Amino acid sequence: MEHGFSIGAYSDALVLLATAGLVVPLLRRFGISPILGYLAAGAVLGPLGLGTFLGDVPFLYWLTIVDAESVSRFAELGVVFLLFLIGLGLSLQRLITMRRLVFGLGSLQVLTGAVVIGGLMAWGSGRDPATAIILGASLSLSSTAIVLELLAHQGRLTTTVGRAAFAVLLAQDLAVIPILLFVSILGGDTKGSVLQSLGTALLQAVITLAIIAVLGRLFLRPVFRFAAATKSNDLFIAATLFVIVAAGVLAHQAGLSMALGAFVAGLLLAETEYGKAIQATIEPFKSLLLGIFFFSVGMTIDVREIIHHPLWLALVVVAIIAVKAVLILGLGRLFGLTRSTSVELGLLLGPGGEFAFVTIGAATAAGLVEGSLARITLVAASLTMALLPLLAMAARKLAPYLDTKGAPDPELAAAPEHLSGHAIVVGYGRVGKVTTSLLSEHGVPFIAVDFDAASVTRDRRGGHRVFFGDAADPMFLRACGLDAARAVVITIQAPEAIDRVVAQVRALHADVKIISRARDSEHARHLYRVGATDAVPETVEASLQLSEASLVALGVPMGPVIASIHQKRDDFRAELQKASVEAGRGDSHAIQRKSREQEQEP
Repeated sequence: MEHGFSIGAYSDALVLLATAGLVVPLLRRFGISPILGYLAAGAVLGPLGLGTFLGDVPFLYWLTIVDAESVSRFAELGVVFLLFLIGLGLSLQRLITMRRLVFGLGSLQVLTGAVVIGGLMAWGSGRDPATAIILGASLSLSSTAIVLELLAHQGRLTTTVGRAAFAVLLAQDLAVIPILLFVSILGGDTKGSVLQSLGTALLQAVITLAIIAVLGRLFLRPVFRFAAATKSNDLFIAATLFVIVAAGVLAHQAGLSMALGAFVAGLLLAETEYGKAIQATIEPFKSLLLGIFFFSVGMTIDVREIIHHPLWLALVVVAIIAVKAVLILGLGRLFGLTRSTSVELGLLLGPGGEFAFVTIGAATAAGLVEGSLARITLVAASLTMALLPLLAMAARKLAPYLDTKGAPDPELAAAPEHLSGHAIVVGYGRVGKVTTSLLSEHGVPFIAVDFDAASVTRDRRGGHRVFFGDAADPMFLRACGLDAARAVVITIQAPEAIDRVVAQVRALHADVKIISRARDSEHARHLYRVGATDAVPETVEASLQLSEASLVALGVPMGPVIASIHQKRDDFRAELQKASVEAGRGDSHAIQRKSREQEQEP
C-alpha cells in the first residue's frame, strides 16, 4: 500500500479543502461573500492563475489545481444539488399563486434578454444568430445563489423586492432546461430540420420525465420510509444521495442534464412528509459542492484577458448590467411593480449568473461557441457577479428617493413564502394532535414534526400535514423555519429527548418561546433552568383536571371553579420558576465556591 501511494494525487483535494476551510472563512470575516471567495480562489489557484507559472515554479504544484477537468466533473454535482433543492422548495400552490410573475415577468425577462443581448452581440461581433442567441440567453440569467443569499442576509426575502426577485430567479432556473436542450439539439448530429430535431428531443424529454415521475411516485416514499424507520442518520443520508444521483443519471442517459432529473426528483419529494428532513440532510453537501462549483467557475476566469482587454471587458460588463437592468425596469413597471421595486430588482438581477457557465460551457463543448469568445464572455459574467454586493448596496440607498406610492401588488402580498410567526409542534401523538387542532381553530400557523416514521406515514395517509424529522437536529430546525418561528411546542414524552430539543432550540434561537411538556415538577424545574419559557408537568395538570371535575360534581358553580383552577395553575408555575431560579443560583454559587477552593490549593 505504501509503495503504491502517491501524495501528489491528493494535491487538488488539499487545495479545495484549504479553500473551503481556511480561505473562504477568512474572507467572510471581512464581509466578502463566500461565493465571491470561491470565485476569486478559483481564478487565483486555477490553471489560468498561478497554474500558468507551474513550469517555472514547481512548488506551485501544491498550491494550484493540476487536473482541472476532474474538479469540474465533480463540481457539476453542485448544480445538481442546487436544482434538487430548488425543486424541493417548490410547491404547486406557490407556482399557481405567483404564476403571473414567474411565467409572465420571469419568462419575458429571459426572452427579451436573449433577443436584445444576442442581437447586440450579433451586430457588434458578426456572430451567427444561433451563437448570439445562446450567449444572449446565457447572459440573461442572474445569480440565484448570490441574490438570494444577499436578500436572506438582509432579512428581505419576504419583502416585495425579495418575492419579485424569487419569482424571476425561479423562471430563470427553469429556463436553464430548455436552453441546454436547445444547445444539445444544435450541437448534435441532427438529421432533417431543426424543428424535427426539436420535436424528437422534446418527445424524448417528456417520456424520460414521465418515467422519472412514475418511478418516483412508486418508489420514493417506500425508500425513505424504510430509511427513516431505521432511525439511522447515515442510512437516511445514503438514501437521499442515492435518489438525487439516480434521478440525475437516468436523465443523463436519456440525453438530458443530470440537473433536470434531480429537479424533478425534488419536485416529487417537495410535498412528502420527508421534505424537511431531506432538506436538512442535503444542505451541508449542497453548500460544499456548490462552493466547489463556484471554484471551478473561477478556474475558467482568465486573468490575462482582463490584462489584455481591460477597456473592452469594462464596456461589456457595463453593457450587460445596463441592458438587463433597463429591461427588468421596464417589465417590472409593465407588471405593476413600483418604480423603486423595479429599479432595485433591475440592479440585483442585472449581473450574470452561475448557470451562464453551465450553458456556455455546454455550447463550447458542442462546438457552437469558440473558446476565445467563451473565455471573454465568462470573464465578463464573473466580473458582473463580483459587483453584485456593491449594486445591492447602491439599490437600497437609491430606493428611498424613488416614487413608492401605490398599493402593493396583491400577487406579491399573497405569495406563499417560508412560514413566519408560526409554531413548531414537536411530536404528533395524542397531545400533539390536540395542540395542533386548537392552533388551527384559532388560525395560528404551525409545522408539526415527529421522529416516528410509521406514525408519520399513518397520519399522512389520514390527511394530516406532519413532517418526519429529528427536532434535535439544528439543520432540521432551520428547515422548519426556526429563525422566523414565534414558539416551539414540545409534546413528546421522553424526558431525555425533551431536554435535547430544548437545549438545541435555545442554542439556535435565544428569543423564541419554548412551551414544553414535563414529566413532573422536578423535570419542569430542570426545563426552566435550561431555557424553557413554560413547562407543563403532567402530574400537576392531572391533579388540576381532577380537582376541577370534583368541584363541579360537588355543585360548585363552573365560573368560580375555572377561576380557581387558573389561579392555582399560575401559582404552580410561579413556584416552579422561582425554584428553578434559586436552584440555578445555587449551582452558580457552588461552581464559584469550588473554583475558589481550587485556586487556594497549593
